[in-house]
Amino acid sequence: MDYRGTHILSTTQFQLSDLDRLFTLADALRPYAEGKVRTRVLEGAVLVNLFFEPSTRSRISFGVAFNRLGGHVRDTTGVAFSSMAKGESLEDTARVIGGYGDIAVLRHPEEGAVATFAGASTVPVINGGDGPGEHPTQAILDLYTMTRELSRPLRELSRSTIVFVGDLKYGRTVHSLARLLGLLNAMRFICVAPPAVQLPEHLRSALEARGHRVELSTDLDSALAAADVVYSTRIQQERYASPADAEAARGRFSINRERFDTFAPPHAVILHPLPRDSRPEANELDDDLTHHPRLAVFRQADNGIPTRMALFALVLGVEDDIDATRSPVKWHRNPQR
Repeated sequence: MDYRGTHILSTTQFQLSDLDRLFTLADALRPYAEGKVRTRVLEGAVLVNLFFEPSTRSRISFGVAFNRLGGHVRDTTGVAFSSMAKGESLEDTARVIGGYGDIAVLRHPEEGAVATFAGASTVPVINGGDGPGEHPTQAILDLYTMTRELSRPLRELSRSTIVFVGDLKYGRTVHSLARLLGLLNAMRFICVAPPAVQLPEHLRSALEARGHRVELSTDLDSALAAADVVYSTRIQQERYASPADAEAARGRFSINRERFDTFAPPHAVILHPLPRDSRPEANELDDDLTHHPRLAVFRQADNGIPTRMALFALVLGVEDDIDATRSPVKWHRNPQR
């Protein structure tokens, strides 16, 4: 894929060679991402961050990634605080934003809305999540995290067992990650979920067509015993037709320290796109896991910075110029977790 000037809308755009290039650059950018050194390669460039759905990590990490490259960020959050509340179309918004910035990130509650926006945009657009559809940059950082946590190069993740747990119907991070993992060979997917929110059939069929093994299950303990990676998700209550439907699915497959240590193999790691729901009735990842060495969720969140920096650098065509303005930082930095 030629990244330069390209919209990043779906994981279906990527091949393994694209991910190799992206991950190599993300590794090189880690000192910048961690604030150990600085670059001004995007000095004067402007990112417009449009988040029309609640977000903490994605919105802030996109902004921080752009700032770490020396660029400037302008944010808007919530439809109520945008001109769309006055009836402006996505297409009109896109045309206006293209005159203000050099690149845009859009999160929107409707599946397909980001593609509509990109179709009218004069600058590159990155999908920050479109309803129950996709979240490609989350999948990229999730896969990058797997390579680091399991200490395996990308292609050596083949033949691994991935256990998806939770809301697999509405969880767009699962959908995007499954598509990226599908590029590998002979993967085993164990999908642990209430039947009403199991992995969509079209995704299951696509994975099986590529030669992967997909199992639907309600037996969490047996799934944990086979896991290389456990990928837990919260119940996406905002996408359910009624609160009662969401409540019926909530808290069905919680994981605590005792359960994980009893059933999971010693090398297995836990990922979660966050936020995890820590309320007692949900608590998909118990608080007693917070300091568990194989709970990788906070390292996973940190990885959003170098991977998104790499995407920005590639899309804006500055990947070969990053070190030209390298300089030391003068502020205090606490040790990285």
